[in-house]
Amino acid sequence: MSETKPAEALKAAAVTPAYLVKASVKARCPRCGAGPLFDGWVRFAPSCRACGLDLAAFNVGDGPAAFLILIVGGLVTALALMVQLAADPPFWVHILLWVPLTTALVIGCLRLSKAALLIIEYRNKAREGRIADPRQPGEGAP
Repeated sequence: MSETKPAEALKAAAVTPAYLVKASVKARCPRCGAGPLFDGWVRFAPSCRACGLDLAAFNVGDGPAAFLILIVGGLVTALALMVQLAADPPFWVHILLWVPLTTALVIGCLRLSKAALLIIEYRNKAREGRIADPRQPGEGAP
């Protein structure tokens, strides 16, 4: 049975980077602390099974994937160059080493980064941007 914290405690704890890392690793709901956030490897569940938070309303998008491809790609390329310069292995060794490692790193880190972004969006109450109606006083009008 999962232990849940009150919503106020979760919001206060969400301020720290340590909480964000811990919550991302556990992939728990940002509102109630129950889990899991995911239905598959990297697909969010439609809603939280415990509190009913609509997870489909959050727009995580392709940001985590783009950054991970660049970060993991740079890291794996640097490692492959170091191995090539140090040991000069045949090309098939590179394929056997780097393709599975890159795939595992991207998928594993994608879960973490998507969970972290969803938690940050929830904490900051991020929503789609809207242009204020200039006819409505007090809503962005000078």
